[in-house]
Amino acid sequence: MTLAFESATTLAQKIRDKEISSRELTDMYIQRIEKHDEVLNAIPVRDFDSARQAADAADAKLAKGDVLGPLHGLPMTIKESYNVKGLPTTWGLEVFRDVLSPQDSEAVRKLKSAGAHFMGLTNVPVNLGDFQSYNDVYGQTNNPWDIGRTPGGSSGGSAAALAAGLTGLDCGSDIGGSIRNPAHYCGVYGHKPTWGVVPSKGHALPGMLATPDIAVCGPLARSAEDLALAMDVVAGPEPLNAAGWTLSLPRPEKTSLSDYRVAIWPNEDRAPVDTAISDRVQHVADVLSKAGAKVSDTARPDIDLEESHRVYLYMLNGVTTAGWPREEIAKRQEIVDGLDPNDMSDGAILARSTVQEHRDWLRESNTREKLRYAWRDFFSQWDIVICPQVATTAFPHDHRPFGERTLTVNNQEQRYFQQLFWSGLITGSYLPSTVFPTGPASDGLPVGLQAVSAEYNDYTTIEFARLITQEIGGFTPPPGY
Repeated sequence: MTLAFESATTLAQKIRDKEISSRELTDMYIQRIEKHDEVLNAIPVRDFDSARQAADAADAKLAKGDVLGPLHGLPMTIKESYNVKGLPTTWGLEVFRDVLSPQDSEAVRKLKSAGAHFMGLTNVPVNLGDFQSYNDVYGQTNNPWDIGRTPGGSSGGSAAALAAGLTGLDCGSDIGGSIRNPAHYCGVYGHKPTWGVVPSKGHALPGMLATPDIAVCGPLARSAEDLALAMDVVAGPEPLNAAGWTLSLPRPEKTSLSDYRVAIWPNEDRAPVDTAISDRVQHVADVLSKAGAKVSDTARPDIDLEESHRVYLYMLNGVTTAGWPREEIAKRQEIVDGLDPNDMSDGAILARSTVQEHRDWLRESNTREKLRYAWRDFFSQWDIVICPQVATTAFPHDHRPFGERTLTVNNQEQRYFQQLFWSGLITGSYLPSTVFPTGPASDGLPVGLQAVSAEYNDYTTIEFARLITQEIGGFTPPPGY
């Protein structure tokens, strides 16, 4: 594998061993961005001069025997939704095009303190609200496996840049699969942390300070080792909490696949997935069985899936519609007033959750606690759940209004946002999930799966991803890069 596609862990070690300088590595990635990104448009915000200056400073420090941290001299990118001092944070919204961040986000500060520097910002969908990454500020990002298809969203630029070998490491964010979808679509690794273990300060639009419910910040990379390394750097308390508590995530104790108890969840009538996806879950189960793991295709948490999905939609809309203008809320209230009280369709739940009052949120949050306890009980018997992330491999670009979009799943039309089920099943209960690549489907596009575990077992899902991909193969560069 060429240098551009090496893991961040390997690249940082090569810099410390002086096999390559930070400046040489930074220049190499910049050259690749200039060569490939005109077609991909993964990194529309570029800060090459600052990156070169930081690389030179890192090399000068190393020459004196000083190591800044585990990411010393590593050039990387980060999702445009993170504040990076002096660069825009628009979330794809035209109104913020010319607004520059006055200071770094907490995650960026931690990454810089660990020795990394930033070459640019990766593209996102409008308000981070899509499985695709396009907006009027920066345009459309394409998947390096097929530029006619989505790289995912909302961390689509991040995953595309990693897959194409344009950066050493990246960080995204996730509330509806926004780390996990792009990792799956682009064939890289992505980790959605347990809620609250990575500070989100500075991952926000102007004026937003409070940590949002269920939304998380987390890394994307070309190896599971890199996910663990990045979590070592960015995990910790929010600044306001730092005086009172420290984070101590448990480290995995299991050393081989034979030690794991794994429940597989290949499909669900609530949100069917393509055969290529469900078959891949089964293939992983077969590999695990041969490796000596305890595997079950019937073990499930004691939860009501409809209730679980409803709670997730209430939590999701509680966050995503919090800033809506009153007149828009009033329009949705008119829709809600006309609903049959017995209508429990996704559309009805979405409408109601859009206009929910605080007492509604508290009721659903209380139900969420019941779900969390059920998952805790389940993970006292099982270590990992393997399940799909979304219904299909990367789909063609589709910029129609959301209500007109569909996906073709096993030759059947499915509502565009129906695939939120698989993200929400995990997100709504704060669980950690690592998406790992499993190789291409018959259409030549990557397939990634979720490895899920109990709350705070982030390093367990990451380590499991490392072990399983030793058996089935990990990241593979797309052709032509």
